[in-house]
Amino acid sequence: MKPVKLLVVAALGIFVAALATEAQQPAKVHRIAWLGLASPGPEVLRIVDAFRQGLRERGYMEGQNVALEYRWAHGRVERLPDLAAELVRLKVDIIVVANTPGAHAAKRATTTIPIVFVGPDPLSTGLVASLGRPGGNITGVTLFPGPEIVGKYLQLIKEAVPKVSRVAVLWNQGSQMAPLMVREAEVAARALQLQVRSVGVRGADEFEGAFAAMTKERAGAVVVLADPVSFLHQKQLAELAARSRLPAMYPLTEHVEAGGLMAYSANFAEAARRAAIYVDKILKGAKPGDLPVEQPTKFELVVNLKTAKALGLTIPQSILIWADRVIE
Repeated sequence: MKPVKLLVVAALGIFVAALATEAQQPAKVHRIAWLGLASPGPEVLRIVDAFRQGLRERGYMEGQNVALEYRWAHGRVERLPDLAAELVRLKVDIIVVANTPGAHAAKRATTTIPIVFVGPDPLSTGLVASLGRPGGNITGVTLFPGPEIVGKYLQLIKEAVPKVSRVAVLWNQGSQMAPLMVREAEVAARALQLQVRSVGVRGADEFEGAFAAMTKERAGAVVVLADPVSFLHQKQLAELAARSRLPAMYPLTEHVEAGGLMAYSANFAEAARRAAIYVDKILKGAKPGDLPVEQPTKFELVVNLKTAKALGLTIPQSILIWADRVIE
């Protein structure tokens, strides 16, 4: 064989070998962390599964090009800083967190690993500098347009219970956003000719006493504000409201599915699915601080007629017509 032909054959051999080696090399596996406040029960896993679905829709397959690291605080807020620090030591690519305390814990733990949140009101709780340009290493999807949403809760509960004159507002004293919402409730109540009774608690162990206080003060309904504690104890809240004969308005659909009367909210699972869009953009090189926080554009009104019947309450047709979903 002539020298030139030998060179050509050798070059082709090297090229083919290089292609084969490249084909054999596994795709990069991105490590995504999920930092959870609750235990991984059915309600929480529904949110996680929606996020995983969002990843699959963008070509990320577990075991192939993405691996998920889960850390659960099992309802203990004080564990979140240590869990966030552990994820930082593992050098994960992104931390995803669906609760406000966890988002703050992750933000304190790292200024370099990107953080994508699902749910919190980031502006009033100080997570971001602005919704348009969050800054730093954090961005995500919020479920709340702002504290003014509580005015809508009051409007809906009054429409559902026309004779109500006094409404209790149940809130967590450890929440950064709740005091702002209580003030908004007081302003909105005046316009609706309602009296508001603010009932703050420090944890789920105070729920029973809180409902006893509402009954003693003759509240005709209750609005439950959003926070991780109320989300973790949906069934307990629904049972206490039923026992106290109090129509209740909740901030998330999950409460109504657990037996609560009504909820007006953005869809938590859909927000988690959309958080995968941020993960995809960040993995492709976008900076979290340059990605605007996504705000909800659609809110769902969900009504539980079985609970209404147990309370002896007839939900007006105006509410039922407007409702996106009715549980019977």
